[in-house]
Formats: sequence, structure tokens, C-alpha cells
Amino acid sequence: MSVTCGQIAHVMKGKHPAESKKYGTKPIDSSIVSEPAVAYGDVPDAMTMRGIGIMGMQGKKDFAAIQSDNDMINIIRAGIPKQAMTHLMDVADLSLSEMAAIVHTSDRTLRRYTANQKLSQEQSERMIEMARLYSRGEEVFGSMDKFKLWMDSMILALGNKKPKEYLDTSMGINMLMNELGRIEHGIFA
Repeated sequence: MSVTCGQIAHVMKGKHPAESKKYGTKPIDSSIVSEPAVAYGDVPDAMTMRGIGIMGMQGKKDFAAIQSDNDMINIIRAGIPKQAMTHLMDVADLSLSEMAAIVHTSDRTLRRYTANQKLSQEQSERMIEMARLYSRGEEVFGSMDKFKLWMDSMILALGNKKPKEYLDTSMGINMLMNELGRIEHGIFA
């Protein structure tokens, strides 16, 4: 089913003025998009915002001002602090050596980073992707503990591999997100 803008305008113009008074809003002029960010998807989704919490960055200077996906991209480009990675490691129950493999560096290098030292753009992006994945997993499974158990289990749909084994690539994380969508819709893996 497809809907044209004309059909939307026809429905919107039909809104009764009494409804506007009832809810304290103005009648809608359907020819004007009043929230362009929403129309173009330029608002960070709930999963991204929960992911910021999973990294322990809620309320932190750079993260508190996130208003759009563009803001998140700027944070990735600037690099997120190592403390975000450390917090994510704690939440996800990942060892330093596991995280080093995920971000393609040595555990010795990660140990040398100070808490406020910025990760590279690639490492930062991987942390954001992982935080979003763990946020989504917690949402689908109902608890972080259940999701972590799934991440450590051999999954037939993943070739009898543990989901954790796919965290080292963006495509692997995307596969896990898709798998979570199937699980959410009752197609168990």
C-alpha cells in the first residue's frame, strides 16, 4: 500500500478545529513540515540513546548535546574516550583481549590508553555499534543477562558460532542486529 502526499494532506485538512482546542494545538497546515528533523530521520533513535547509557556517557560533555545523528557522527569522528570502552566492556562482560580483537589492536596498546584518551574513528564507531547492539539485545531479551547468555551461546543460524565472534566487523554486528529482529518476531535462532 502506498500513500501519496496529497492523500495525507486530504486527511490532515479534515481535522476538526475542536480537536485542536481540545489538545491545545494549532490546526495543521499540511503543506508545511513543522519538524524537518523527524521527517528526514535526523533524530537519534532510542537505541542510540540507550547505547550512550551502556557506555556510561550519559550526561558527559560531548554526549549530552546530541540532538541528531550528525552530532553522533561528529563524536565518532572526534573519537570517544577509552572510559566509554571500559564501561562497555564491563556491561558486556568482555575481557581486554576480547576487546582488543574486536577493535583490531593489541591488549597492550589498550592498557596504555588513559581513561580520557580518545579512541580512533574506527574504534569509536565500533563502540557505538556495539553499544547499540547491546541496547537492542537487552530490549529483545528483556534483560542484559539473558542477552549476554545468548551472545555466549552457539547459535545454529550463525553456523554454530557464538554471536560474540561477529563483533569485530560492522557487517557482523549488522548480522546480529538482523538476528535480533528475527528473534523479536518469533523466528528463534
